[in-house]
Amino acid sequence: MSDSRVFVDTNIFLYAALEDDFQQGKRAGAVNLLKGITDKLVYVNTQVLHEFYSIMLRHGASDEAIHDRLNAIIGETKVSVITVKTVKRCWDIRMKYRYNYWDCLILASALEHDCGILYTEDLQNGQIIEKTLKIVNPFVS
Repeated sequence: MSDSRVFVDTNIFLYAALEDDFQQGKRAGAVNLLKGITDKLVYVNTQVLHEFYSIMLRHGASDEAIHDRLNAIIGETKVSVITVKTVKRCWDIRMKYRYNYWDCLILASALEHDCGILYTEDLQNGQIIEKTLKIVNPFVS
């Protein structure tokens, strides 16, 4: 695993995209993180794209605006397709770590691509998964 490969969870992209007064601190943190990892190989999976689309729609964004954002994400990241192998690895991770299924699918994708860091606010900050993948919550100081 390498810190030059990172995986970014949906919530980071959402905070960067949503202009919510309540979450301005997280918005700034997400934008700064995304600007700060341009020298890394950044991964997402198709789940991240689906979640982003769905949540942006719930927040009232137009399809066109969402397409623009997603095209930017796709252009700046490596998009991993979830396969049967990914799903089976997800099951193993779920049994071992007891995180929810969707978080385990993110973990499985990150591990599949030898990422050293997963940026998310949804899991335990600082935890090491499978001795190689570090969970980093960019909103914790």
